[in-house]
Amino acid sequence: MKQTFKYALLLLLTLSSAHLYARLQGQALIDSMLKQLPCQKEDTNKVNMLVLLTYTYSNVDPDEGIKYGQLAQTLATKLEWKKGIGDANNRMGMNYLNKSEYSKALEHYSNALKIYEETGSKNGIAAVECNIGNVYQEKGDYAKSLECYLKALKLDEETGNTQYAATVTGNIGNSYGIQGDWPKAMEYYLKALAMYEDLKDKSGIARTTGNIGNAYISLQDTRKALEYFFKALKLNEELGNKMGIAVATINIGTAYQKVGNFAMSIEYYEHALKVSEEINAKDRISICLRSIGQLYLNIIGDTSMNQVKQKVSGMDELPASKYKLNKSIPTGKVALLRGAIEYLKRGLAIAKEINEPYEIRECYNSLESAYSLSRDYKSALEASNNWHAIKDSLFSKENNEKIVKMEMNDEYARQRFQDSIKTAEREKISTINLQKQKTYTYMGIAGILLLAGFSFFIVKERGKSEKERKKSDGLLLNILPIEVAEELKTTGTTTAKHYNNVSVLFTDFVNFTQASERMNPQVLIDELHNCFKAFDEITAKYAIEKIKTIGDAYLAVCGLPTADPKHAENAVSAAIEINAFMQDRLAKLGNSTFEIRIGIHSGSVVAGIVGVKKFAYDIWGDTVNTAARMEQNSEAGRINISQTTYELVKDKFSYEYRGEIDAKGKGMLKMYYVA
Repeated sequence: MKQTFKYALLLLLTLSSAHLYARLQGQALIDSMLKQLPCQKEDTNKVNMLVLLTYTYSNVDPDEGIKYGQLAQTLATKLEWKKGIGDANNRMGMNYLNKSEYSKALEHYSNALKIYEETGSKNGIAAVECNIGNVYQEKGDYAKSLECYLKALKLDEETGNTQYAATVTGNIGNSYGIQGDWPKAMEYYLKALAMYEDLKDKSGIARTTGNIGNAYISLQDTRKALEYFFKALKLNEELGNKMGIAVATINIGTAYQKVGNFAMSIEYYEHALKVSEEINAKDRISICLRSIGQLYLNIIGDTSMNQVKQKVSGMDELPASKYKLNKSIPTGKVALLRGAIEYLKRGLAIAKEINEPYEIRECYNSLESAYSLSRDYKSALEASNNWHAIKDSLFSKENNEKIVKMEMNDEYARQRFQDSIKTAEREKISTINLQKQKTYTYMGIAGILLLAGFSFFIVKERGKSEKERKKSDGLLLNILPIEVAEELKTTGTTTAKHYNNVSVLFTDFVNFTQASERMNPQVLIDELHNCFKAFDEITAKYAIEKIKTIGDAYLAVCGLPTADPKHAENAVSAAIEINAFMQDRLAKLGNSTFEIRIGIHSGSVVAGIVGVKKFAYDIWGDTVNTAARMEQNSEAGRINISQTTYELVKDKFSYEYRGEIDAKGKGMLKMYYVA
């Protein structure tokens, strides 16, 4: 049953890639529509836009999606437009489904179904039946799910809606696959694939091809599985779908691991990890880290240790790997165990961060084995307890979904029992020694109490001074970096220092003067405070030193006073988060907040304290001036970086080359937008 669960997860991994890709792409569409929405008349076109917003938000922020769905329903009701009411309910159902609020989802889908039946809209009925099938599939009621899907498929075939028919056919395959009926799943996947090929729908072909690969994995035909996984990978690369690339490479890595070709397996896992980190797909990052950790444990379990370089028979004609191995497989049991534990702990931390219970459980399960092999039985026991705790919390759900039944590892349980006996013996000896120590301890207590009376007064007075000192230190550290503060406290002065490798980040609010004219002064200051507070939290997260705010501008630098080899990457990552924060705030508050532009340049600076009264830590140099020019030549909602910064991070993010632009006082400079 564990294997069934493993490959069901592989299937779900492929199924969810389209939704995750949609989530990444959806925000740009949302931003565009939100700008157009205030200009729309109160007519059916506005209802359609609100419905589209509801749909797009379902993969980004379901709560926001529901809000716009309610607006669409209200306007459609006012216009007495039944189709609009049905569409609004249908899309709200999708948002509730993504929130796992199944009863609310079914309520809205039922409302939509009733309206579509009244108006005789076969396409609408088919779409809702498919969506209701999705709800029942999520709930684990596969009989009802299939019933709905088959109704939808029949209607789609009657209306000649091949696109929807292909989607429903694939969903039927998914339903059979999750239940473990892979021959039946394969039958529907192949039908769906033929439909998508007729439609020339590359995205649908890529998604279905990956599902066929998972079906072959479960049917024990790894060679055919790899063939389809490579096809899915190629299609996703042509589409530029990084989420799809990550999913395909994870699947390829898993297939190679299954047959013992560990070198190829880690090569694809490492590439999947790199792609997942580029798009910050934390669920995929966790899966990759956990998979690499488990792979190391698999290698240890292979007593011959020869399978690391094994070639799989009959697979020579498959595409050779085009990815360079980022990290070679460690040699020796100790190094492998150390690596396994490191990857599993990293995967566990991310799984906890995103609250992914299945990944948390798998990490704990593998950590138990790794710690046991390392003879760290205390950590192994802790991992085992955590594994059983989360297993118990998920057992009911998994039992209903018929995905897996977890069993206790009897062999390790016996080992733990033997260790507990040894531990009890050690504790008994420790208890005897402790009794001896108590006799001597009591003799010293009387003397200690006497000294304590004299010490109390001294400690009390010293405590007052210590409290004041900590207060002063806190204020100082709020103004200066810790290293500079320590130097100032120790010597009474500081020396300006030169730093060769830093990245300077500048932000500025667009049309701030006009905003200050239309906003209440207190509201303006409060909004500035809220924005800069968020910026402080984001920069602190990436070990970036805030230098100062200049009116509505924000200046920070990464790489000082402590050198940081990832200074450029951290600066860009922080800029992306700052921009995302402001875009979200703009969508929610409109004219009550600001648009932002950001600029980054990397190079050298001089840093130190200015003045003797109200002193401030500041940075100087051409790098600071160029960063300011990057910001000034940016646009609202964009991050503009220099050629120097681009060269340092070009493999980490996506970019849009802007060409050479005339920067005031700097001449023609190459600039790039972070995509």
